[in-house]
Amino acid sequence: MRFAENLMGLRRGRGWSQEELGDRLGVSRQTVSKWETGQTTPELEKLVELAAVFDRSIDELVGREAPGERPGSPAVGECFGCPRRRVYYEYISPRRLWGLPLVHVRLGGGSRPVRGIVAVGNVAVGLVALGGIGVGVVSLAGLSVGLLALGGMALGAVSAGGVALGLCAAGGVAMGQWLAIGGVAASNQLAVGGVALSHQLAVGKAAVGAIAVGVEADGALTFALDGDGAAIWQAVERQFPGMWGAAKLFLP
Repeated sequence: MRFAENLMGLRRGRGWSQEELGDRLGVSRQTVSKWETGQTTPELEKLVELAAVFDRSIDELVGREAPGERPGSPAVGECFGCPRRRVYYEYISPRRLWGLPLVHVRLGGGSRPVRGIVAVGNVAVGLVALGGIGVGVVSLAGLSVGLLALGGMALGAVSAGGVALGLCAAGGVAMGQWLAIGGVAASNQLAVGGVALSHQLAVGKAAVGAIAVGVEADGALTFALDGDGAAIWQAVERQFPGMWGAAKLFLP
């Protein structure tokens, strides 16, 4: 029972709930409760994580050494040295919405997902997600997935990035269902770029589409990039009456 008592004391000393400790370890509140009541004991992997979270040795946790507060121990909501060779900061707000912390931030500390309404971390999942990998309604990350996705590689309803895929996409390489704008742009409806490929309207230096407008144009109907804008638009309206008026922004 010494381990159970030590765990409860260390957790309470940090001011964490069982749920907050569970979030840090990727386990449920019920699992933490069973550890603290002595019903079960953690596996070795989780025991190592617990030692890192509380900046204690495993011997201290299980009661082989007398626990003592170490110099430089982290404050509530912070974790330095978890694990010890990988310094990082972590904050989990006590307030929750839909079972998620309003804010969850973890800087460093591996690839375990950070979850919150606003999530910031190496792997972030939330309504607003920022990190190396981000998944959210709004996502800003190296690899970004969301309704609005911004990143080196972005996938979303509206996406922008080095490589962007979505309903509307903008980037170095852009692929969009409705609109694609980029160095290389491909779309089902409207593609605009240095190289533009589209099933319907393509506008670019090199353009390939049913209607192609470009310096080098290949399609059923082709027009010069500096051609007669009125004639081009009449052709677009005749061939694709459902094309948005926004296409006029990209036509001469």
